[in-house]
Amino acid sequence: MNLRQRPIPAARGRGTVYPPPPPPRLEEAFNIIPIHNLLTDHPSLRYPEVRAASAALRTVGDLRKPPFTPWHDGLDLMDWLGLFFGFQRDNVRNQREHLVLHLANSQMRLQPPPVAVDVLETSVLRRFRRKLLQNYTSWCSYLGRRSNVHLSHRRDSDLLRRELLYVCLYLLIWGEAANLRFTPECISYIYHHMAMELNQVLNDDIDENTGLPFVPSISGENAFLNRIITPIYKIIKSEVESSRNGTAPHSAWRNYDDINEYFWSKRCFRRLNWPINPSCKFFLTRKQNGVGKTGFVEQRTFWNVFRSFDRLWVLLFLFLQAAIIVAWEGTEYPWHALDRRDVQVKLLTVFITWACLRLLQSVLDAGTQYSLVSRETMWLGVRMVLKSLFASTWIVVFSVFYARIWSQKNSDGVWSTEANQKIFTFLKAGLAFVIPELLALVLFILPWIRNVIEEADWMIIYLLTWWFHTRIFVGRGIREGLINNIKYTLFWVTVLASKFSFSYFLQIKPLVAPTKALLNLKDATYYWHEFFNNTNRVAVILLWVPVVLVYLMDLQIWYSIFSSLIGGAIGLFLHLGEIRSIEQLRLRFQFFASALQFNFKPEDQILSPQATLVHKFRDAIHRVKLRYGLGRPYHKIESNQVEATRFALIWNEIIIAFREEDLISDQELELMELPPNSWDIRVIRWPCFLLCNELLFALRQAGELGDLHDRELWFRMCKNEYRRCAIVEAYDSIRYLLPHIIKYETEEYSIVTKLFMEIDHYIQYEKFTEVYKMTVLPQIHTQLVSLIELLMMPKKDSSKVVNCLQALYELSVRDFPRVKKSIAELRQEGLALLNPPTNAGFLFENAVEFPDDDDSLFQRQLRRLQTILTSRDSMHNVPKNLEARRRISFFSNSLFMNMPRAPQVEKMVAFSVLTPYYEEEVLYGKESLRSPNEDGISTLFYLQKIYEDEWTNFMERMHREGIEDDSEIWTIKARDLRLWASYRGQTLSRTIRGMMYYYRALKMLAFLDSASEVDIRKGSLEISSLGSLRQHSGLDGVISSNKPPSSTRNLARAGTSVSLLFKGHEFGSAMMKYTYVVACQLYGYHKGKGDPRAEDILYLMKNNEALRVAYVDEVRLGKEEVEYYSVLVKFDQRLKKEVEIYRIRLPGPLKIGEGKPENQNHAIIFTRGDALQTIDMNQDNYFEEALKMRNLLEEFKKYYGIRRPTILGVRENVFTGSVSSLAWFMSAQEMSFVTLGQRVLANPLKVRMHYGHPDVFDRFWFLTRGGISKASRVINISEDIFAGFNCTLRGGNVTHHEYIQVGKGRDVGLNQISMFEAKVSSGNGEQVLSRDVYRLGHRLDFFRMLSFFYTSVGSYFNTMMVVFTVYAFLWGRLYLALSGVEREAMRNSSNNKALGAIINQQFIVQIGIFTALPMIVENSLELGFLPAIWDFLTMQLQLASLFFTFSLGTRTHFFGRTILHGGAKYRATGRGFVVQHKSFSENYRLYARSHFVKAIELGVILVVYAYHSPLPKNTFVYIGFTISCWFLVLSWIMSPFVFNPSSFDWLKTVYDFDDFMNWIWYRGVLVKADQSWETWWYEEQDHLRTTGLWGKLLETILDLRFFFFQYGIVYRMKITGGNTSIGVYLLSWVYMVAVLAIYVTMTYARDKYAATEHKYYRLVQFLVIMVTILVVSLLLKFTNFEFMDFVTSFLAFIPTGWGLILIAQVLRPFLESTVVWETVVSVARLYDMLFGVIVMVPLGLLSWMPGFQSMQTRILFNEAFSRGLQISRILTGKKADLDM
Repeated sequence: MNLRQRPIPAARGRGTVYPPPPPPRLEEAFNIIPIHNLLTDHPSLRYPEVRAASAALRTVGDLRKPPFTPWHDGLDLMDWLGLFFGFQRDNVRNQREHLVLHLANSQMRLQPPPVAVDVLETSVLRRFRRKLLQNYTSWCSYLGRRSNVHLSHRRDSDLLRRELLYVCLYLLIWGEAANLRFTPECISYIYHHMAMELNQVLNDDIDENTGLPFVPSISGENAFLNRIITPIYKIIKSEVESSRNGTAPHSAWRNYDDINEYFWSKRCFRRLNWPINPSCKFFLTRKQNGVGKTGFVEQRTFWNVFRSFDRLWVLLFLFLQAAIIVAWEGTEYPWHALDRRDVQVKLLTVFITWACLRLLQSVLDAGTQYSLVSRETMWLGVRMVLKSLFASTWIVVFSVFYARIWSQKNSDGVWSTEANQKIFTFLKAGLAFVIPELLALVLFILPWIRNVIEEADWMIIYLLTWWFHTRIFVGRGIREGLINNIKYTLFWVTVLASKFSFSYFLQIKPLVAPTKALLNLKDATYYWHEFFNNTNRVAVILLWVPVVLVYLMDLQIWYSIFSSLIGGAIGLFLHLGEIRSIEQLRLRFQFFASALQFNFKPEDQILSPQATLVHKFRDAIHRVKLRYGLGRPYHKIESNQVEATRFALIWNEIIIAFREEDLISDQELELMELPPNSWDIRVIRWPCFLLCNELLFALRQAGELGDLHDRELWFRMCKNEYRRCAIVEAYDSIRYLLPHIIKYETEEYSIVTKLFMEIDHYIQYEKFTEVYKMTVLPQIHTQLVSLIELLMMPKKDSSKVVNCLQALYELSVRDFPRVKKSIAELRQEGLALLNPPTNAGFLFENAVEFPDDDDSLFQRQLRRLQTILTSRDSMHNVPKNLEARRRISFFSNSLFMNMPRAPQVEKMVAFSVLTPYYEEEVLYGKESLRSPNEDGISTLFYLQKIYEDEWTNFMERMHREGIEDDSEIWTIKARDLRLWASYRGQTLSRTIRGMMYYYRALKMLAFLDSASEVDIRKGSLEISSLGSLRQHSGLDGVISSNKPPSSTRNLARAGTSVSLLFKGHEFGSAMMKYTYVVACQLYGYHKGKGDPRAEDILYLMKNNEALRVAYVDEVRLGKEEVEYYSVLVKFDQRLKKEVEIYRIRLPGPLKIGEGKPENQNHAIIFTRGDALQTIDMNQDNYFEEALKMRNLLEEFKKYYGIRRPTILGVRENVFTGSVSSLAWFMSAQEMSFVTLGQRVLANPLKVRMHYGHPDVFDRFWFLTRGGISKASRVINISEDIFAGFNCTLRGGNVTHHEYIQVGKGRDVGLNQISMFEAKVSSGNGEQVLSRDVYRLGHRLDFFRMLSFFYTSVGSYFNTMMVVFTVYAFLWGRLYLALSGVEREAMRNSSNNKALGAIINQQFIVQIGIFTALPMIVENSLELGFLPAIWDFLTMQLQLASLFFTFSLGTRTHFFGRTILHGGAKYRATGRGFVVQHKSFSENYRLYARSHFVKAIELGVILVVYAYHSPLPKNTFVYIGFTISCWFLVLSWIMSPFVFNPSSFDWLKTVYDFDDFMNWIWYRGVLVKADQSWETWWYEEQDHLRTTGLWGKLLETILDLRFFFFQYGIVYRMKITGGNTSIGVYLLSWVYMVAVLAIYVTMTYARDKYAATEHKYYRLVQFLVIMVTILVVSLLLKFTNFEFMDFVTSFLAFIPTGWGLILIAQVLRPFLESTVVWETVVSVARLYDMLFGVIVMVPLGLLSWMPGFQSMQTRILFNEAFSRGLQISRILTGKKADLDM
């Protein structure tokens, strides 16, 4: 009997006597384990470890019983704590199962196994207690408090019980903490005091006040929730409410982090006390004069980029200064200049700059963090002041010392000894200045010393480090080991060396000569009034600004280059892309079979360390042999071996999953499956697609080499393993088939048997070629093929079969032997009839017996034999589906990569999957599938064309399952149709199907772990018969009778081959190890209102037994009183209904922070296991990948560097790339990041964070440290990344693993992509303000800080710098052109070299080259170099550079605006299919401010520059200078239309223009932004209403740039007559006033007279026109005014008007109540109309020209075209009648 499944023993070991199990409470619903009824027949209760953990909880023994509550024997330690401390009953039930499940799983993994498996092992509990309470213990040590976990060193039952109580108490607190789970140290504070009270109860202390036995201060029904959780929850909620939905400055209210960090100081003990004092200032908001911000103040300013990463900017600025000093000398190489003492002394000025930067840092710290200073934090204020004073002192010291050096040198005239002595004095001061950096360098070289110092909670350490940083609980001891230090240091030293070399020689040095020329240019003629006479410093500054900006930014480019190269090299060593196609798999399939066995077959655990090392070495050697086929390690696993059958079961299950997903057809299933042994075949029966063409090749080979000896011929044929197997299988199949169709005990039967015996005899003695003629084999082959075709016919013609058999007989007996035999000899040998009757007909005429037509197994074997005999192609197109080919290739390749060996399912790490869901699609409805859009295209029609082969396979499956006519798909198979469509979208049903593959895989693996050889051999035969029946009765036709009652239902796809063999325990193993929780927050609400989504979710629960749904239930008790509950439900298979498992009351509404993390947080208490995988609702999974989850989870046991992983990063596959070219661009960009990018971040850079999903968390590590995301409103809008920040700051370790993948969907339309990028960019803007980024920037060592910056907020900041470079370059050139300096400077053209270099760099970033480089490298690695280059070129032809440039603008706009003004918010993208045309007005609303207006501004600059600059005379120089800028303008204006279907359709363009004008002029009240321009215009200003004073001031300063057009252009107008007086500019404002007066007059007249006195309105119009004509005529007659001045004036004054409007928007609070505001709104409407017309002009022109519409369609949908998409019919609505 299996030890794990034995019945409960009467006596237990180790002297522990557990009480009997409690009487069953059958009415209780349970989640996974029915702990309330241990006597029930449930698979999980077969494990003694479950009973051991449950029994340990029942050891209440002599503990004092809770007062005022009846106690009975069925209660356990959880109940005891619940009654004493007032925990909710369902919280107790939930955590009871949680603990029992974890302890049981942990004990199962023990090595060596305990002697008594039904007794809880103390080491299991001890390890769990240490891990669970590790953060609490660290917190106590940090605050200098003694832990209240009191455990003696003696081992007895009381110690075990006490330890259990401490663990139970923490779990109960955590399980009911609700939103407080985001504040781990707050939970530690609560636990600290409750553990203290628990100790008093356990020690039977007497209450001093009452004289009675001590009772906890918090007790009674729901006391913990009401008296502990709710008060803290309410203050958090009040703070959030005071934030005005996150729009208030972050410094004005406390978020989750502030609440948590209050418990990082000892004042929490003094202020809050215990029981918690509700009158404490902690429970007051900032407005109520309560406790303010704690630990950090988030201030909205761009200076945060400098504050957080000051070491980087110090390096860049100091090198820039040093490079300019050296380059100014004009030597060819810098080291020549460094030999000069003057240069050496000038370089000492870097110390002054360094001191200035320190002063800046200290001033910024004080200016942003001053509100942290209070009476209790006075020393913080002292340090701020001292740092500023010290920095100022250093500036003075260095300045004085530096001045003395030059003073001495000038007085001596040479570099005298005294002057050198003063240099030495300066250097000594400099040495003192850099002592902190030198100390940091020493600690960087010895990282373990720094870790020890930082983690030591000694007061002396705190005092020594007080000057450098604030003591905080996180960010201590996070340095990596020496080996990792060396790796990422070498990486960054190489990158920095390349960057600085490039910057010096190609950016800085070439600009020195033109700078000197400009400075030496005297008496330059300016075309305007120059305020600074006889100097060109402004021109010099404008010349240098773009160069400096690119210099500060281009480290991003160098990082991208080197990370791509390093990532590609690491990928090669990881063996990525070694199997790229089915063809390559075909060559290595035998090795693949052995590799699958090697990775998936559990191995015996090695206990001793020495043996483990030897074992690892042997495994490594074995992997190398498998990978390269050395030593033939794969064995020729023939069909009678158990290993081959085990491989066949796994492989076939994968292929069946492909068929269920409709990726392959029934025929492809048969070609790809590895059938079990039947027909007495002696070799492994490889899939047909491997054997095809091999037999025909062997026949040809035998005919050509027929004279060779048997051994030589067979040796040549056996060089190919598949050929050998094809020959043997074909022969064995024919040897079985022929006797099978001939009646037994007939002479014909005897003849056939004798014939094969004779052939076998000659083969055995190697005389086959000697006896038989090989040239006859093709004729025999032809007859055999004919015979099989006849046998496969539905109506069999016996006469034709007899003829075939007769022909075969004649060939075999007469023609085949080399020596012909007489009839007598044949009779003697039994090869002819002995006594043929005289009236006999043909031989075999009465001997044929056809098998039963219902024998589907026989038919399948015939089809396989026919395939082997007849296939002439190599079947490289099997499977045809590209996704199936990709998945098989990746899976097979991954098995040759380095991954941990899999343990048994019972011994694997248990895990859960958590998916947050809100209101997205669950299943597509029938109407949504067949309802056409505006182009007449239904979603189903679209999917049929995109996934044409999958639709064909689906219909084939439906016909097999019962439908006769295609139209029945809408009736009897409507649910299947909805599922098919939903599985191709980004729906919840797709995600659930994918995640349930884990459950299915674990059941199969659990069976294979425990199955005996007999089980596998007999099972394969059973599958062979039943599986073929399933092929004809539907994949769900057979259900195992061995399944437990809860699983007898067929689970949608679960009626697969291996499930037929399950014995019952597999379900228990899978449920113990895996739980899937979907946090459907609004499920209760949807049920209440009858939403179809609730019904669909119930259907999914019904069909997936491991699925659990958690939701928030609102229970209304009165008109205003509402109670909120976290509820967990499942579908009970026995009761056939949904049942509620747990209902835990919440302190209030769930969502007080960001929605998604709050949703995850409320459901996380229902997850189980040691690991937790977070999966988004747009993800998918694959069965073959689910098989590797056991291997992946073993990574938690390995060390990566000096730490074990706490997050396992997992590779993603973007499955939406085939929908359109845009989706392809997005998926390619994403793929390079989730593979190569994260590979480099994890190793060697060691800064991989958590970038979303599907990473796997160390669950217990995270649940005690704040959870798997952060939820503070707005600041944590990119919630996932903060889990990675938190992990790194708290000493975690994030790794990345690429041998397993999970599917992921991405946005597929430009508007969706733009909204997604807007959300991510805004999130990065908020990250810049966050305390996490600041702490990482300061606590990481220098090189990890660089890695972190350039892979997180730095990449967005540098993207913004690229756009700033374009602005700086163009405004600088405009200044030079309009001022006249450029004409003077043209004489020295050497500046073109430097400007050309920086413009080229900017263009490289702009068009996405540095984004494409990782893409090319990764595609080269995984697909091959030529396919990667072809993909890249194809992308360029599909205008990918246009898209990437447009995306640059999106990221810049939202990142910059968020840092400056805020306004980050969640943007729902929809994730739907995008084929419909978006109207012009919708695109204008989305992109007007982020792209169109900016592009028009740059376009105007380029036009003005082209008109006034002398440079365009040299056309090629002008083009080289401005092409990147023109490309940017073009992409920002045209991309929304190029990537918008039907944008170049003339009729739609006309309709769009009408719609746009209607939108502009619509003046409704209380209308939405998509209906009225005015509503949209006000919404676009929302960020200005919430921004601070500095934001408004900077916005105003930026808006002043538009006045420069007017200043520069008016002096170039002929009317000025060359006058450069300032009066000219001032007089030009008369024009503005006049135009405004005319507009106001016209507007007033229209409003007053247009409706009632129309003639007066006409009169006013006439007078205005006449006066205007008169004024223009007078100007033309009496001044130098020319007609071109008219055009020029437009370019001068229109930008001025726009600048005035922008400033008016900033000043809106002051102007809105005045008459001016109405004019502002009216003029702004005209400007937007003008901008719309400007954008519409090129669109209308392209729409009018023929050919562009079809060209656009080709560009947009080229990939889909290649897969048979009839997109032209889709977009024109000319669809055939395919909707059925």
